[in-house]
Amino acid sequence: MGAMRKATFLAVLMMISGLAGCFGADEDEDTGEIVAVFTYSPATNIRAGQTIDFDARDSLPSGVALTYKWDFDGDNSIDATGRTADWAYPEIGEYTVELIVSDGSKSQSTTKTLTIVDATALPPTAEITSYSSEEDCEGEDVDTGSYIHVWACDLDKSNTDRTAGSDVSVELDAGDSTSGSSDDYVSTYHWDLDIEYDADGDGDPTNDNDLEGEIVEWKDLSPGEYEIGLTITNGKGLTDSDDIKVYVSYAASWLDFEMGGNTSGSPVELDFEFTVNYDQDQGNTIRKVVGELTYPKIDADCTDITPGEGNNCRAKLDLHAFNEEDEEATNTSNTGVDQREDGDCNSDDNDCVHLTLSSYLFTDSESDSTYGEGDWTIKIRNNRVNDLQVESLVIRLVYK
Repeated sequence: MGAMRKATFLAVLMMISGLAGCFGADEDEDTGEIVAVFTYSPATNIRAGQTIDFDARDSLPSGVALTYKWDFDGDNSIDATGRTADWAYPEIGEYTVELIVSDGSKSQSTTKTLTIVDATALPPTAEITSYSSEEDCEGEDVDTGSYIHVWACDLDKSNTDRTAGSDVSVELDAGDSTSGSSDDYVSTYHWDLDIEYDADGDGDPTNDNDLEGEIVEWKDLSPGEYEIGLTITNGKGLTDSDDIKVYVSYAASWLDFEMGGNTSGSPVELDFEFTVNYDQDQGNTIRKVVGELTYPKIDADCTDITPGEGNNCRAKLDLHAFNEEDEEATNTSNTGVDQREDGDCNSDDNDCVHLTLSSYLFTDSESDSTYGEGDWTIKIRNNRVNDLQVESLVIRLVYK
């Protein structure tokens, strides 16, 4: 019995020792990385003698007792403590502000440089010139407004390249900006080509310097909707910003190509591909996609017309739209041959079918009637036996 009690005691002792190790691990567990973060107001155009409010509330970890030490003049001495503080600089110039955050055992610091300007200096005014293409790809006038809208026209594409979409260049002009006073000038023009993305990692997504200059060329731009920003600085160091929407709409056309006939019991198809953007978080949302197909009612080389027995040459082509999961969103198959006279169609000789995909189809909702963004396909489908020389297919990606 003594030996059994001794063995039991040792087992219990080992179990307690193991649990103590677990408890100790919890107590000693790292409380999280220290991250020093601060903001200040006003954030721009800070004048000599003006009080600046500093706030470190976004420092991490949250919910932990942290200490905050501020060095406002770069002399390595503490000027203030606490999560919030205020300071004023009596002289113009650039000053480095350092925040040191600590949880008692670990600390981390961050710095920012502030530019202090003359109290009497006048700020500049940033302005991005708005404009639109004079005509769209059909020769129709394009509406203008407080935005930039450019139409890219990729007409008469080769039938071996059945992808709609190409990169374009857009001119950005800040020539209407002013310096603030007649004795001042604009010293820098900084263009931020995506005001939702913080490219330089400074915590402010609206101040990146992606392009620089009064008039710049934004290259390699795909069809889509974009929001960009401009920040200018005048000779006295004051800044101002402006932003604008940029829309790039696009049209591609394929002319005079052959559509084979259904001679094997399976419809003949030609695929035409395009990319759709519908990202509400980025503000890049397509308005609609339009497919327009024009073809002769009767092909010139078809002779299968027998008096009293009907016309086997009557053509009927259809457009079918599929998302990147190959789910069919819509088609024109229910449009009868006597209804194919949309738009400027020559109704005596041609049939015309239009397939419009509204922006709702491209949303990422859980509805069975939506299909998401991404790579899409419009298929021309011929269920008839006879081949056909198609006059044209046009695909338009409309973002404004």
